[in-house]
Amino acid sequence: MSEVAVTGISVLLVDDHPIVRQGYRRVLESQDDLHVVAEADNATDAYAAFKTHDPDVVVMDISMPGASGLEAIRNIRARNPRARVLVFTMHNEAVLVKAAFNAGASGFVTKSSAPSAVVSAIRGVARGERTISDDIAHVLADDSLSAGSALDQLGEREIEILRQFAGGATSEQIATHLNLSVKTVQNYHYLIKTKIGARTDAQLVRLAAACGLTKI
Repeated sequence: MSEVAVTGISVLLVDDHPIVRQGYRRVLESQDDLHVVAEADNATDAYAAFKTHDPDVVVMDISMPGASGLEAIRNIRARNPRARVLVFTMHNEAVLVKAAFNAGASGFVTKSSAPSAVVSAIRGVARGERTISDDIAHVLADDSLSAGSALDQLGEREIEILRQFAGGATSEQIATHLNLSVKTVQNYHYLIKTKIGARTDAQLVRLAAACGLTKI
């Protein structure tokens, strides 16, 4: 990925709500050093836009139709390990924050943050810093003092498959969303149940719901 140019920071905005994108595009472009070069509303288009525009920072929501932002981050970072992705989402569950960083995110701020905090986070991520909003700092601090979640032992791909399964997607639909074979998805399903000790799919769904995965 190219270094941040002296003329400013190029940004790819990824969110499935046009009004959110429009609002934050105005906020970002009111800053002399921030320039939105592309937008996307799903994980597939986000990856394509990243390949085309090579932005300095990707501002990525987690919740999108089909594959989530976690999968988009994973794909973008697989293409370019130096890519800088700032998660910008309404979700603040510890399991999702950790999954996003495991996928390769550089920062995580929630949509309850002030616009100035988002702008500051983008600049920080562009400089190579790891940036989180105050509420996320509190979430991670609380999580570190607790027993954690049964989902902590799952990788980001397993979290994504569990999220979709708990949301009602079939193995065939998940395979399509993630460009996997149905057999691979079924193998992941079995591995997830084994790792977290769930005997039934109902237990799996209840645990996913308790950890906030079904809210995405």
